Amino acid sequence: MSKRESAKYKIDRRLGENIWGRPKSPVNRRQYGPGQHGQRRKGKMSDFGLQLRAKQKLKGYYGDVSEKQFRKTYEEAARRKGDTSENLIGLLESRLDAIVYRAKFVATIFAARQFVNHGHVNVNGRRTNIGSYICKAGDVIEVREKSKQLTVLIEATQLAERDVPDYIEADHQKMVATYARVPGLGDVPYAVQMEPNLVVEFYSR
Repeated sequence: MSKRESAKYKIDRRLGENIWGRPKSPVNRRQYGPGQHGQRRKGKMSDFGLQLRAKQKLKGYYGDVSEKQFRKTYEEAARRKGDTSENLIGLLESRLDAIVYRAKFVATIFAARQFVNHGHVNVNGRRTNIGSYICKAGDVIEVREKSKQLTVLIEATQLAERDVPDYIEADHQKMVATYARVPGLGDVPYAVQMEPNLVVEFYSR
């Protein structure tokens, strides 16, 4: 699996939230941060702290995206017409690794990035191994023929803990998904509340 396989749990502990809604998250047992100071009472967070936390949570959710890549995504969202926070969510959900995860081809967003990087996915019939590749509405994402019997793939499609959202049409028999439309914030099945408006405020300072 991914070299950052355990990162999802580290991010959960650091943020104090089960951001993917996974039943094995350590936050379900220990609702405080890691380390010797994790159980200290926290004071009221500043506006900057709230904005930074919102950014870390959104970055973490999509597989701990690098700061450089995340800022580039924000800048593209700000450049486009319409609400920047909605554009940001739309761009993040349009990433190829996010679509592979949403389609339930793999169990975690970290596994999705590795799955794409290892060349198991075609987009519109062409092999694409870049997790941050931005898909367009109508694009067809398919698991390559020689990869369709992988155990991780079969196990992930049977997971009961999450459903495929309605902006993705997935056929688990053929291992094909169509990115039907770019979603807005209200369409995305986040397990916890995301606040992209605070991310916009963070970068607009």
